[in-house]
Amino acid sequence: MTMNVAETVTFTLNAGVTPEEFLKLSYASEEFVRSNPGFIFRRLSSGADGAWTDTVIWKDMETALEVADSFGKQDFAPALMAVIDGDSVAIRHENIHWTLAPS
Repeated sequence: MTMNVAETVTFTLNAGVTPEEFLKLSYASEEFVRSNPGFIFRRLSSGADGAWTDTVIWKDMETALEVADSFGKQDFAPALMAVIDGDSVAIRHENIHWTLAPS
């Protein structure tokens, strides 16, 4: 059985970067993510502590890893990565075993 995969990227922004600036740059990645046939869902969130979480659900691990590998090679990536504190980035790819949604 093929399992969907949750890609979770946590990070903080560089000093002086506003959430609005970061979101504007993030929107540039929408077409790339959405165009991948294994894309299911994406959510970008932040906490009061300044930490951000980018969650993407992919159809399988192969797709998740392929997209992660090619993400940094996209035209929008340098500007987006320039506002993120590189030392704060943590990426996880996990198989989804259970999901609860409203009925």
